[in-house]
Amino acid sequence: MKILVVCLGNICRSPMMEGWLAAEIARDATLAGRVEVDSAALGRWHEGHAPDARAIKTAARHGVDISQQRARCLQPQDFAHFDLMLFADAATLHEGRARGRGQGGAETALYLQWAGLGAQDVLDPYYGSEADFEHAWQQVVEGGRGVLARIRRGL
Repeated sequence: MKILVVCLGNICRSPMMEGWLAAEIARDATLAGRVEVDSAALGRWHEGHAPDARAIKTAARHGVDISQQRARCLQPQDFAHFDLMLFADAATLHEGRARGRGQGGAETALYLQWAGLGAQDVLDPYYGSEADFEHAWQQVVEGGRGVLARIRRGL
């Protein structure tokens, strides 16, 4: 199974989602080698850049290194390449679905909703404080647990 997580700029939320999911997948023998994860942005503003320093610091505090990730933009071929595309918030989901019309068969959903936590957004910490990044990390982890549990049930 191939999963793509998407946010607006691919420097805060989706790198944290990718990092946490990848770390958990690598630790789980039932998922390692069977589930791949990547991340992307809707916008090109940060293409090629490392994640936001605050996202890197937050992930590192929790034992996850996202410093080597580089932002990339969502591509039309992603809709055919990935099985599941999880979006950080309702606005990016709406835009992603619009871009994906006729591009492929990937399932598209809201990250936290697909995880069973209801139709809520992973809050964007970009204009916030360290505490906002920590809050987003906690949402990423809680949602990630639900995502991986659902994937395990489907394997």
